[in-house]
Amino acid sequence: MHLHILGICGTFMGSLALLARDLGHKVTGSDANVYPPMSTQLENAGIELMQGYDRSHLQPHPDLVIVGNAMKRGIDAVEYMLNQGLSYTSGPQFLADHVLQGKHVLGVAGTHGKTTTTTMLAWVLDQAGLNPGFLIGGVPLGFSGSARLGGGQYFCVEADEYDSAFFDKRSKFVHYHPKTAILNNLEFDHADIFDDLAAIQKQFHHLVRTIPSEGCIIAPITETNIDEVLDMGCWTPVVRTSLNQNPDVAFSAEQLSADGSHFKVLHQGVVKGEVQWTMTGQHSVANALATIAAAQHVGVSIEQACHALSNFGGVKRRMELLGTVRGIEVYDDFAHHPTAIETTLDGARKRLGERKLWAIIEPRSNTMRMGSHKEGLAYSARLADEVIWYQPEGLDWDLQPVIDSATNHAHVSRSLDQIIARIVNEAGEGDAVVVMSNGGFGGLHQKLLNALKLS
Repeated sequence: MHLHILGICGTFMGSLALLARDLGHKVTGSDANVYPPMSTQLENAGIELMQGYDRSHLQPHPDLVIVGNAMKRGIDAVEYMLNQGLSYTSGPQFLADHVLQGKHVLGVAGTHGKTTTTTMLAWVLDQAGLNPGFLIGGVPLGFSGSARLGGGQYFCVEADEYDSAFFDKRSKFVHYHPKTAILNNLEFDHADIFDDLAAIQKQFHHLVRTIPSEGCIIAPITETNIDEVLDMGCWTPVVRTSLNQNPDVAFSAEQLSADGSHFKVLHQGVVKGEVQWTMTGQHSVANALATIAAAQHVGVSIEQACHALSNFGGVKRRMELLGTVRGIEVYDDFAHHPTAIETTLDGARKRLGERKLWAIIEPRSNTMRMGSHKEGLAYSARLADEVIWYQPEGLDWDLQPVIDSATNHAHVSRSLDQIIARIVNEAGEGDAVVVMSNGGFGGLHQKLLNALKLS
């Protein structure tokens, strides 16, 4: 069957393309924004990519069009698809119908940490010999790709609360019917499709309604927004996690290093394992505890899980070290929400100590562009010594008030060349530069590394 995917370079749709190819289908795709690492992964997999959304991409007619949630009415390919009566479906629906049927699905939901936690979970199950399938909304460093069918009964999926398609406004995760569900955290996000937190909580409760009574829900003890969801009705056992030692909680941590790189894992207050890894930040510890709890639910011992996590390689674009030039470390990070910015910089600060920390931040997500989080941005970046906020064209609000309220050195720039020049001229040996964006950022990362090499 010939499948054409509209919006193929999105992290979810790109991963779905790999699964469809492995199912034996011919896969092609279109996207307006073709950039690494997803474009590279797809091209290496032999999947033909087309720039833009022209109706010619659907000629000759594919057997099925899989429509990404970035597609809207009025797009040429979408109008052609509808007018010609082509068969179409959403990505989540295709995944549910063709991949997840008959599987024990382990779903990872939450505002933050979905990609990393899903990767951790797939890694732990893989190291335990369970050969899980997985779909990850990013490119993991420990696997050859962001998705695979696997050979066992288990499938790990990043369970996103964003909507499924222009014709299906339910959250993606409603389609997945997980038996093991991680609800890592819950904050207001995606202001382009949700009016308020309550609207997101309603979708999370739709997910909770689909989890079987013989399944398992894993949630931190500190997440009151998740508690409110569960209070709407819950028919599944709930396993709780805590970042602090707590004998009344199923899984908790004894922190052995401030940056989260070394900790013991306690089960019902008793030490059962220890993790020492390259990850940093308390959010990473929280992700690990949820992973260990989910793995235990499918028969992986805590000790096995801890050993696997100690060898965990991480995910591209999650505090990924791209290179060190002139003694200056350049990192790429996907953070695009104040909480994610804060927790990432907290982990970096604790690891770096007194070394100078630069943060270059592009407010690119739909919620950021609408200004929904602007009040908390200056505070979220306070742990960096120098912050450069990029004001892209089309941003609906002025970043200057964020600069004015900052307690550290903060600047706004409308030019990538200006940002690069500042780093090249002012950064010194031992400094760390964290570039934060959920997009390609105009290739800033590689341009910066090249400029540092030439300076």
